[in-house]
Amino acid sequence: MSEPTGPLTLDGESLTPEQVVAVARHDASVELAAEAREAIRDSRERIEHIVDEGDPVYGVNTGFGELVDTHIPREKLEGLQTNLVRSHAAGAGRELAREEVRAMLVTRVNALAKGYSGIREVVVDHLVTMLNAGVHPVVKSRGSLGASGDLAPLAHMALVLLGEGVADVDSADGSETRRLSGDEALAAAGLEPLTLKAKEGLALINGTQLSVGLAAMVVVDAERVLRAADAAGALTTEVTLGTTASCDPAVHAARPHAGQQATARNVKRLTEGSEIVESHRNCDRVQDAYCLRCIPQVHGAVRDAVGHLREAVAVELNSATDNPLVFAREQVDERASGTEVGAVISGGNFHGEPLALRLDYAVNALTELAAISERRVDRMVNPNLQEPHLPPFLTADSGFQSGYMIPQYTAVALLNECRSEGRPSMDNTPVSGGQEDHVSMSATSAFAARRVAERVRTVVAIELLCAAQASEFVDDTLTHAPGTGAVYETVREVVPPLVDDRPPHPDIEAVASLVADGLLDERLEAVLSESLE
Repeated sequence: MSEPTGPLTLDGESLTPEQVVAVARHDASVELAAEAREAIRDSRERIEHIVDEGDPVYGVNTGFGELVDTHIPREKLEGLQTNLVRSHAAGAGRELAREEVRAMLVTRVNALAKGYSGIREVVVDHLVTMLNAGVHPVVKSRGSLGASGDLAPLAHMALVLLGEGVADVDSADGSETRRLSGDEALAAAGLEPLTLKAKEGLALINGTQLSVGLAAMVVVDAERVLRAADAAGALTTEVTLGTTASCDPAVHAARPHAGQQATARNVKRLTEGSEIVESHRNCDRVQDAYCLRCIPQVHGAVRDAVGHLREAVAVELNSATDNPLVFAREQVDERASGTEVGAVISGGNFHGEPLALRLDYAVNALTELAAISERRVDRMVNPNLQEPHLPPFLTADSGFQSGYMIPQYTAVALLNECRSEGRPSMDNTPVSGGQEDHVSMSATSAFAARRVAERVRTVVAIELLCAAQASEFVDDTLTHAPGTGAVYETVREVVPPLVDDRPPHPDIEAVASLVADGLLDERLEAVLSESLE
């Protein structure tokens, strides 16, 4: 992947999954758009006016959740917000990885940039500086119910703004990381601890930013795996002497699902000009097995599912998801409670259901991608299914050598793990005294989707590894297509042909990294003059 150039401008309107990845994994710097600063200031002025009026408004001068009817006097409002952050930092489990924290930070800043949260500009600037200076709060991963947003993880993040909690701080050259207390971490970035004002604690912790930050990375990772699966399927089709007739545009025009058509185009482009495919066009085989013949239908359905997730993530990244939201008076119905300056309305934008359902759908779909990839691996290594030119388990000295027998076991184990993932969005346990009586579990769904995307990437890497090895047994007078040739050569850049048995795990990891880092995409784009769909 190319390194990011210049800061990413956050305006609350245009953040993409790819930009989240650039910040989370490649340390792209960020800045606030001028119009976002103006919106933040206007929103804060409305909150200050409401505080001056003194009428009870949820999130400003009342308790939270079941304690919504408890009015808090003005002299306790700052303490209320501090207590909120402290009490909600109740997470458990493993700590979030560095990229997960950065994804949560950048998406939180972008949500605040919309100007509906009533937070001061200085608080948002602290978050921006922390991101750019490599100050990463230590956040426990478990505790979110996906409603009211990702409360516990976001509270762990917000603690550091108070000079509390703990953060991992990168050195200036990025060569080392120190774990410091919150106040020391802020000082390392040239910042002072903040005293939160009315509404600010709630604005920081109420929202779906853990869920959507993780989901954004899932989208990018899943789309890379899909393109790699198309590449692997094309190479497997070629080296098993399959046909690409099943990818003919006429077939898919007769059943025009968008993902199916895109996959068929990818496989046709990858195999175009293949002497191997042409060499057996008039052979006796009538049809290929489903794992080859139905690549467009299966990969395409997965592609549509991931596209469905991308649509939700694109909206969620640029949405205000905390509660309550602060509007100009002219933006809301005249019956909404408020003053002549603004209205604060309690809603449910913190509810992660739009993400949770689609994340669980993506888990199901990606699992099917692993399932069909594993079946293609079996057809390459299984002596009872192989084409005559392929030796058992893809080794010339089978029996004495086991070749790639066991990588298929690994693919099956990973597939079983994918199938064992639950469906978190279908669970519900009321909390907060019954006030919050339906939750989404969107963060749990996002963690599951990340695990599945990683496993599926490894299964596809095993297919790529086996397909490259199967290539060694194809008639060497015949050439690959430019596309499949690039797939083969890219694998061979990191893994030599298997001549004698060796531990396969480093090879599997090396090929998986080609997919994860986008290097396979880059090689194919260079050869094909444009990227796969």
